[in-house]
Amino acid sequence: MQNDRRYFTALEAAGALGISLPTLYAYTSRGQLRSEPVPGRPRERRYFRTEIEQMQERKASRHDPAQAAARGLHWGSPVLASSITLIEEGRLYYRGRDVAELAAKGTLEEVAELLWSAEAAERGRLFVPGRKAGWGEWAAPRSWRRADTLVQLQAALPLAGGRDPASFDLRPAAVRQTGARILRLLTAVATGRYSDAPIHAALQAAWTPKRMRTAEVIRAALVLSADHELNASAFTARCAASAGATPYDVVSAALATLKGHRHGGETERVAALMDEIGTARRARAVLASRLRRGERLPGFGHPLYPKGDPRAALLIRLAEASGNQQQWALVKAVCRASQQLVQELPNLDFGLVAVGRTSGLPREAPLLLFAIGRTAGWIAHALEQYASGELIRPRAKYVGPAPEPDQGIRPTATN
Repeated sequence: MQNDRRYFTALEAAGALGISLPTLYAYTSRGQLRSEPVPGRPRERRYFRTEIEQMQERKASRHDPAQAAARGLHWGSPVLASSITLIEEGRLYYRGRDVAELAAKGTLEEVAELLWSAEAAERGRLFVPGRKAGWGEWAAPRSWRRADTLVQLQAALPLAGGRDPASFDLRPAAVRQTGARILRLLTAVATGRYSDAPIHAALQAAWTPKRMRTAEVIRAALVLSADHELNASAFTARCAASAGATPYDVVSAALATLKGHRHGGETERVAALMDEIGTARRARAVLASRLRRGERLPGFGHPLYPKGDPRAALLIRLAEASGNQQQWALVKAVCRASQQLVQELPNLDFGLVAVGRTSGLPREAPLLLFAIGRTAGWIAHALEQYASGELIRPRAKYVGPAPEPDQGIRPTATN
């Protein structure tokens, strides 16, 4: 258990909190902390590292609020109120709806309407066929065809936005309509053609035209990617929206953040890892080799899900059901080796790559599924930020050189 980074022993937990063991047990009995039996040693208890760290933050905030606020920007305590997404007890909810249930049958369009708090009269009508506003502009420069698709998505947004004056209307109903046009635009760019079909069906027709059942995999992946609280790209979207940027520019700013190697680059690292492993029998050896070199394993572990990312669990079940035995064997072997070596379970990035490989999707599909799905969430955050009327402007704690003493200006002596 010493190697399982998700947990503290009772002594470690008490030491981290600076309390005695009886006080730790009192916290547990009052429901302030959770514990569970240690496998194979039922008389011993272990404590969730994330909960201990959260309690440390709460204690620190009472002594140093400024420092606590700074820590809140790094997987710390909540820093911004939102009614969009809840992560609690290892589960994920959109507007109070369990994402696992939504992924079972919901479409991205339906989830977008939920995230955007669409009025009853708008539901089912935001994505009506025939709304091609902005579609033609993306294809004008043929040189774009040589760029990767994520760059094409970014390039299309300002051009389409410039031809869409309605996007400057930031009232909720207007923003929802603009959001629907943006999702259609991004799907058209990703597929190379405009389609009135549901987004998941349009992507399937372009990516796997002979495999109709992959549409269900794509649909679930889009729904599971739609939002995840206040990650880097969502926070960027909110900052842009707080300044009054249009939804096109909000999504463009979020996409720029997603392109960062520490955000959207994770799926490519997972894909590279799978390529390096190649076959199921090499999984443990390759992961062990990476660990010996001091490298982390991309696609595994998540600070908000100590018991495993529920989004990845759903996607891996879809990978198993794909019928692609060779790729499923590889996915299963990598998951097993990671759990044995570092006691970490797969996260969304691994899940997207897993279904991409087992369903025969293009290599860039995992990141595009994330980007298109997450656009629904970015628009939801923009709507919430527009409604607040507040400009996001945190303060910086200055740690540079101290100002030089004021020497003053002395008049020149004259005779």
